[in-house]
Amino acid sequence: MIKYYVNNTRQSNGNYEVHKHNCNLLAFILSKTDLGFHPTCQGAVMEAGKMYKKTGACIRCCKECHN
Repeated sequence: MIKYYVNNTRQSNGNYEVHKHNCNLLAFILSKTDLGFHPTCQGAVMEAGKMYKKTGACIRCCKECHN
């Protein structure tokens, strides 16, 4: 299980990005919400979808879920 976070700042494409706990970009994100532990990034993106209509996964740390 991996811990995930969602960036609370919308990206230029309108998505709120999901990141793994060890993503290098996470250190630069000032406002993030803990999504808890999930076996896959798909579960974390679904959890973020409960808060934000448009969600996506970070291309650097969640390539398998990036859309």
